Amino acid sequence: MMHLVNWDEIQYFKKEEFNCTHTGNNLMQDGFMRKLDFLRKTIDRPLVISSGFRDETHPVEVRKTKPGMHTKGIACDILANHKHALDIIKIALDIGFMGIGVNQKGNYDGRFIHVDLREAESPILWSY
Repeated sequence: MMHLVNWDEIQYFKKEEFNCTHTGNNLMQDGFMRKLDFLRKTIDRPLVISSGFRDETHPVEVRKTKPGMHTKGIACDILANHKHALDIIKIALDIGFMGIGVNQKGNYDGRFIHVDLREAESPILWSY
């Protein structure tokens, strides 16, 4: 069963960082946010979120054949250039994130690592 976040118990992130940029909705799940908070604590440097919750009406989601992990509140994209991307990936895998997407093309300010808590037998890695 999914549970919405008690934001008072999240140390490193604010609710507003995860609001849908299309609707303003935010249905982030507690287990995901606790794991992300632990990732931030472990990596010991700020993590900038470029995409958190996405409503199913968000333009990125509408283009998909079925809504993705962002719409379930169990995914986010973390801005990360080549200096920090590998650290994020290693720690995310160590602590149990099951979906890891890597975009390290183009301008440094647009590079990110996607992490999610999809149900899978083993971690899944892909590139954009």
